Amino acid sequence: MRRFHFSLHSIAARLFLTAAALSSAILLIAALLLTGYYRRNAEDVFEQRLGVYLRAIVADVSQSGEEGRTGPGQLGDPQFELALSGWYWQITRLDGDNHEIKASRSLFAERLPKLADLGVEPEVGGFRRGSAIGPDGRMLRIVERVIDVGDVGIYLVQVAASTAEMDHQIARFRLSLLIAFGLLAIALALATAFQVAFGLRPLRWLQRELVAIRRGEQERIEGDYPSEVAPLADELNLSIAAARDILERARTQVGNLAHALKTPLSVIMNESDAMPGPLADKVNEQAAIMRNQIAFHLDRARAAARAVAIGGTTQVAPATDALLRTFGKIYRERGVVFSGGSPAFRFLGERQDFDEMVGNLLDNAGKWATKNVSVSARAQQPAIPGGRGYLVFTVDDDGPGLAPEFREAATARGRRLDETKPGSGLGLAIVTDLAAAYGGSLRLDTSPEGGLRAELTLPGF
Repeated sequence: MRRFHFSLHSIAARLFLTAAALSSAILLIAALLLTGYYRRNAEDVFEQRLGVYLRAIVADVSQSGEEGRTGPGQLGDPQFELALSGWYWQITRLDGDNHEIKASRSLFAERLPKLADLGVEPEVGGFRRGSAIGPDGRMLRIVERVIDVGDVGIYLVQVAASTAEMDHQIARFRLSLLIAFGLLAIALALATAFQVAFGLRPLRWLQRELVAIRRGEQERIEGDYPSEVAPLADELNLSIAAARDILERARTQVGNLAHALKTPLSVIMNESDAMPGPLADKVNEQAAIMRNQIAFHLDRARAAARAVAIGGTTQVAPATDALLRTFGKIYRERGVVFSGGSPAFRFLGERQDFDEMVGNLLDNAGKWATKNVSVSARAQQPAIPGGRGYLVFTVDDDGPGLAPEFREAATARGRRLDETKPGSGLGLAIVTDLAAAYGGSLRLDTSPEGGLRAELTLPGF
């Protein structure tokens, strides 16, 4: 199946890139929002856990003060018992001369920094919350509160925990989110590619139909197209039909003009033949020139009209074989052998024009060849994908050849480089003009056989 050439100038690329960019932006924003929400939620849960421990210790200190002791009971978390585990509590007496300090075993004779000394302002209820470097060099989240237990004393109660576990959980969530969103982005890209391919499929159908028409495989666009594309297909069918109608009218008018001019010329030549003399000879000479020029320009007009028509094709192999047989018979007495052929190529044009172009080349080669005239053809790939392909049709002879300085003159209309050879001097000029009308060209070069090589480039495949 033929695919569109992927470039920034194609509709498929623009649709795909636009959808991919928008999807990526939406996924990125969603990832940032979800990560931020998860971080805030994790921090809230972490703060609530620290708050629960702080309130438990405050309640325990207040109760123990009434009972004559100043230490908390069991908090139920073994991390407060492990040395430098990252979870700590500390009670500091603030009144009196002896600032007694009691702490969890996890502090291991270290001390927690005071948020009040770090400039953290208290919240409603006397709580302070903040971050500081702990005794093990890790960042700690600390909550503290000053409580007054009456006659027992005034105490600063602190609970701290490392944020490493929370940061690790957030990092794992971010990684999982990136993996999930990455897979989702791939799935969206595949879905977008399928959607673009499926949505633009009618345009590919239309493209194939136009290629088939250009190759002469069908005459109009067929098929049931979506409502957005159907008007375009209908307009193209109308344009193709109008072009064919114009072509037929042009052919008719050219034919009528040819008959209208040939008849008076024939009368003039017949009248001059009836009155021999220098004047009659001059009239006959000029009338013959006029007839050749009229034939040349009428043929060129026909070819130009056919060249712009859509859908005409010619099978190259049978046309070439027929021409080789014909010219082989014409030049049999001189012993010239016409050989070669062409593969199963097709010329995007009329059979009549192909016969005229190749026939003139073969005729010219037969006039100058010593023994051999060979024919070959090859395909020339389009310069860009989906562009027009060309056929390069080559005719070689083993004659005397033609010097480079005379090759351009040989293709000029009416120029005969050797008056000893029959002809009007229009053969190569006709080939040049017909090829140009089809977007092709004629190039003369030196043949490997020693004579002249004529290289005819025509649209085809």
